Amino acid sequence: MEKKNHNPSRLSSISQFHSLFRLPKPLHPMISLVDNTKLFINAELTNNAFLLDFYKISYKYSTNGKMGYGQGYYDFNEGGLMFTSPNQLIFTDNEEGTEYFGFTLFFHPDFIRNYPLGKNIKKYGFFSYDTNEALHLSDSEKTTILGLLDSIDNELHTAIDEISQDVIVSYIDVLLNYSNRFYKRQFITRKTISNDLLLKVEDTLNDYFNNAETLKKGLPTVDFLASQINVSSHYLSDMLRNLTGQNAQQHIHSKLIEKSKDFLMTTNLSVAEIAYQLGFEYPQSFSKLFKKKTSLTPLEFKNSLN
Repeated sequence: MEKKNHNPSRLSSISQFHSLFRLPKPLHPMISLVDNTKLFINAELTNNAFLLDFYKISYKYSTNGKMGYGQGYYDFNEGGLMFTSPNQLIFTDNEEGTEYFGFTLFFHPDFIRNYPLGKNIKKYGFFSYDTNEALHLSDSEKTTILGLLDSIDNELHTAIDEISQDVIVSYIDVLLNYSNRFYKRQFITRKTISNDLLLKVEDTLNDYFNNAETLKKGLPTVDFLASQINVSSHYLSDMLRNLTGQNAQQHIHSKLIEKSKDFLMTTNLSVAEIAYQLGFEYPQSFSKLFKKKTSLTPLEFKNSLN
């Protein structure tokens, strides 16, 4: 589907979102649970980009089993859960005639700011996953998530008192913890896909470290590695951590140390020359990393071979 070249529209408040999509006013200015079937998306809103100043957690599925969301399409026979943090770009991609079901929870950062969740929410990397990395829920998982959303909805429809915010924040906290558990399950149950990605990571790093031209550009970054295998950097790190116990940066460092050991074992290059060949700007940085990972300096490692 071709996208319109409109500049992204910033939505600073949940009330603004409700107004734009012709929803009733939110029950609370900083949090809202929306029935996706109530969203009104006319021709002017289709294929437009938006920047939200608030969090968005959306459970969606479509009647035709395929859903356009963000910048891609993917199957949603059983539904999927998607997470967006403030200042992330989202799109209103829709196929004409497609009906969407499910619910979307919006909440402003200020709503959780004075709670532990205000700081802890940064640990949930799935808020930065790409749209094709959605959480696919089993029937029992769907029951758990929808139950929590229903509890939030009931609390929003209860007369607001001094405890209301505490209760709702606790529900969001539990919802995110369950989502984290379910993503870990997804990495395991989709192990074939994850193993294929792991092989691509290995091949990409091997090609990079064996190519003098690419190393002239410097060390490979997590963003570079993620782009080469078409996943988001956060998804890549979380996937690798679940498969190997190392995040993406640690994985790059492990491959780097492996390659540097090859140089030290099979060549007469100096430590500085090896550092430059591996893409380091300063030899001291290479020596510091090598010692951190092996407890030996490069020279101590080389001497230990004798």
